[in-house]
Amino acid sequence: MVNRLADAMSPYLLQHADNPVDWWPWSTEAFEEARRRDVPVLLSVGYSACHWCHVMAHESFEDDETAAFLNGHFVSVKVDREERPDVDAVYMEAVQAATGQGGWPMTVFLTPDAEPFYFGTYYPPEPRHGMPSFRQVLQGVHQAWAERRGEVTEVAGKIVRDLAGREISYGDAQAPGEAELGQALLGLTREYDPQRGGFGGAPKFPPSMVIEFLLRHHARTGAEGALQMAADTCERMARGGIYDQLGGGFARYSVDREWVVPHFEKMLYDNALLCRVYAHLWRATGSDLARRVALETADFMVRELRTAEGGFASALDADSDDGTGRHVEGAYYVWTPAQLAEVLGEEDAELAARYFGVTQEGTFEHGASVLQLPQQDGVFDADRIASVRERLLAARDGRPAPGRDDKVVAAWNGLAIAALAETGAYFERPDLVEAAGAAADLLVRLHLDDHARLFRTSKDGRAGAHAGVLEDYADVAEGFLALASVTGEGVWLDFAGLLLDHVLTRFRDDSGSLYDTASDAERLIRRPQDPTDNATPSGWTAAAGALLSYAAHTGSEPHREAAEHALGVVKALGPRVPRFIGWGLAAAEALLDGPREVAVVGPALSDAATRGLHRTALLGTAPGAVVAFGTEGSDEFPLLADRPLVGGSPAAYVCRNFTCEAPTTDPERLRAGLNS
Repeated sequence: MVNRLADAMSPYLLQHADNPVDWWPWSTEAFEEARRRDVPVLLSVGYSACHWCHVMAHESFEDDETAAFLNGHFVSVKVDREERPDVDAVYMEAVQAATGQGGWPMTVFLTPDAEPFYFGTYYPPEPRHGMPSFRQVLQGVHQAWAERRGEVTEVAGKIVRDLAGREISYGDAQAPGEAELGQALLGLTREYDPQRGGFGGAPKFPPSMVIEFLLRHHARTGAEGALQMAADTCERMARGGIYDQLGGGFARYSVDREWVVPHFEKMLYDNALLCRVYAHLWRATGSDLARRVALETADFMVRELRTAEGGFASALDADSDDGTGRHVEGAYYVWTPAQLAEVLGEEDAELAARYFGVTQEGTFEHGASVLQLPQQDGVFDADRIASVRERLLAARDGRPAPGRDDKVVAAWNGLAIAALAETGAYFERPDLVEAAGAAADLLVRLHLDDHARLFRTSKDGRAGAHAGVLEDYADVAEGFLALASVTGEGVWLDFAGLLLDHVLTRFRDDSGSLYDTASDAERLIRRPQDPTDNATPSGWTAAAGALLSYAAHTGSEPHREAAEHALGVVKALGPRVPRFIGWGLAAAEALLDGPREVAVVGPALSDAATRGLHRTALLGTAPGAVVAFGTEGSDEFPLLADRPLVGGSPAAYVCRNFTCEAPTTDPERLRAGLNS
């Protein structure tokens, strides 16, 4: 049976196109059908790299009897959460409010008016561990709908009213100051795991946005504790199983506190954020480990996630064929001692086992181990280890590879553009800057319409139908601003300005509060609004950071005022939940520092003296500093206005709030000024 998902662009929806379930995509027509048939709607939300989504699909959605019951008593709607983050956010909020937890697959039952009345996540095919079977849930919901309709609609109405009352209280809307940022740091210190790095217990997620805050706080204040937490966490992750020790790049999270066993899916957003974090850690400390991980992660993104059109794919699956036809989580990545010996021979296999922590008992399942770096590199012969790694990677390349979700998500590509542009500039890798530029070109060519409105996704060179949300506008603007600073091409500043104008006019209300969807977007039961970070920076705080950077570049008071107003929510939440608003705290650090505005004037980046000043400016640790480069008299960047050469030599001008220090032609003097 081929259902209505057969023409979808989402790889996740296409995975369900041959199910016996008569799936509908999220659409007005689906709810009209439910109203016509007088049946409830099953809303199932997931994403292509989600392990338990695949499990539930195989157990229930591919089962003919379950599908027949669904088709007879429900209208079934399948949503890719990455394609429709607005739908996901609204109903996930309801799930979490009702059950105290959430996750994917998300299973929600709705009235034909899209009002939720029963919630869950994964349901097994038979009762298990206190959970009812999926068939039992379906039968119970059907019975309630048929026999207790009034009770069902009353519950649904109450849930919708409760959600509508959850508008964020904005307080006095003042940006956080020294006191609030100090309280946030203290809160992080209390939750920090000093033995293992990171924050909290298992499962443990890479705290990218928090680390960015810690690095900026150290740069501004000199707080050694902040740098220590950032550096130790980065080292623990880089040495753990969450990091791919052969091919580079990070998995989604660690199931344990020690970073040993990952959930093996690899997401573009994680790798973009972590690539940038490790590059910034190297910038602050000169760490060889941070340099290696930043570059390997950048190379992973370009090698394994880049699409034919120049963008970056969303994810690699956790599961792959284990060689017997079964799809098994982690099969592509794990090793047994026998497998090492088969590839390397006994002597090198013993070396590899010690170096990568492979044991006879295994650190994962069925005697297999996730590769780690439990010991310091210096105790091993570097050339021999390089040979071992090269041979193991070549052998792994012969295994069945995990599936790839090829859709291009605007927001995540914006994060990748920023990471690749900066990493390429720091380590003098023009190929990475070129990859960032190609992705930016794709977004302009394919994701922007004639009114500079963003489409959320594209695939195979075709734009999707869904409108961009706040994180798309903010993160793409962030990427364009980073690319402008690295390349000296002012057109990226212009494109960022167009996107941020939409933020000001379509994503804010009269009070200055931000929403995740535009004022003219599809109406859901609630307009989603969440300022807290999840796997990526929240749209709210990402917008604040991009608005602040744009204002520093241009002197625009409306953009700076909007950024300051948006950061008011960080003042309220930062001291209480700092782990979940790290990007807002990082933006607040930039605001307290200025941010600084650096203009580099010279004949061309091919000129050695100009290039030296420009690279020094980019390597400055001043939080959120913006950099503009151009020739004397150039109008590409407002920061370059009235900035002449000094004595005929390239010069750098450092300003705060458009009040400038004396220009310098000396990179060392520039470096000292930006690192203090």
